[in-house]
Amino acid sequence: MNTNNMVAMILAGGRGSRLFDLTKTEAKPAVHFGGKYRIIDFTLSNCANSNISTVGVLLQYESVLLSSYVSNSSYWGLDMKGGGVYALSPREKDESNLSVYKGTADAITQNIDFLDNAEAEYVLILSGDHIYKMNYEKMLEAHISANAEATIAVMEVPKKEASRFGIMNCDENDQIIEFEEKPANPKSNLASMGVYIFNYKTLRRFLKEDEKNHDSSHDFGKDIIPAFLANNLKLLAYRFKGYWKDVGTVESLWEANMDLLDDNSKLDLFDPNWKIYTGDTLAGPQLIGSKAKIDNAYITQGCVVDGEIKHSVLFTNSVVQEGAKIVDSVLMNDVKVGKNVRLYKCIVVDGVKIPDGMTFGSKNSKEVLLVTKKLVSEVE
Repeated sequence: MNTNNMVAMILAGGRGSRLFDLTKTEAKPAVHFGGKYRIIDFTLSNCANSNISTVGVLLQYESVLLSSYVSNSSYWGLDMKGGGVYALSPREKDESNLSVYKGTADAITQNIDFLDNAEAEYVLILSGDHIYKMNYEKMLEAHISANAEATIAVMEVPKKEASRFGIMNCDENDQIIEFEEKPANPKSNLASMGVYIFNYKTLRRFLKEDEKNHDSSHDFGKDIIPAFLANNLKLLAYRFKGYWKDVGTVESLWEANMDLLDDNSKLDLFDPNWKIYTGDTLAGPQLIGSKAKIDNAYITQGCVVDGEIKHSVLFTNSVVQEGAKIVDSVLMNDVKVGKNVRLYKCIVVDGVKIPDGMTFGSKNSKEVLLVTKKLVSEVE
């Protein structure tokens, strides 16, 4: 399948307020994950591995760092395929049109000229803040084979959690016949992943109509998908069976990092056939001291460990001194943990230094504690 006629558009402007200090100075897709990656690396790597050559990244909140990062297409090998990664910010067209994206659909509408110039036949709409590995080529094959106008990736979720998602109700051929946005009493458990393929000509027409509708929220789930259904267009549900997680909260980000330590994890970062690419930090090697104790840990480049690490993830250049004990925790970049520190079920924010002897969390902690510079100073 030739995916060069499909352009990917990644929605990466989210504020990520439920991640608190982790997104005070950077957009949610730029947050670090899994030791050496940023969250957006997964979506961009999926594009590269799926042979998609042209990718637009739609930016808004705290866009400077993310714009600089995604503009280096060579990280993901996308500079070698006759396309590239393009940072697309909102554009102020006149005094009445403020330079913001008013919704997910409006973000695409504001960049119709980009899609026109790319001569897109199909448009792949993605989120920049999900952790997963997915072959978009196979999804496009299913879309074309079904002669669909739009295809939506879905996955089965526990029925008790279905009310948190957009739910697709389908017939026996997986054709979508009804869409429910976070229904109180869902009819099925097929949840939208926020991954869409559209025939561009059809999508362009609907976006232009939506742009004129002042009562619209200019959102794919609330407006565009219902409009397709109302016009009896064929929408296909594409069932995804792999690992997928929306890391929009401190709890879910912690869970995704812990999933890396599961012997049966579906999120394999060592798979040579589907690599996750990222920017090289040029950090030094790990140094594991003679007094270190390590049990089921994910330890990244540049880390220095002289303490005890159990079921935890250490990001680039983290330091754990002698006598410290780290359990069920995530240490982000450049964290320094002093002697005899105790951490239980924590995420420690980038650059935090924890003085000797401090304790955060407990052996019986039920909630994830976000350890920030402010929290450390309050405890000192």
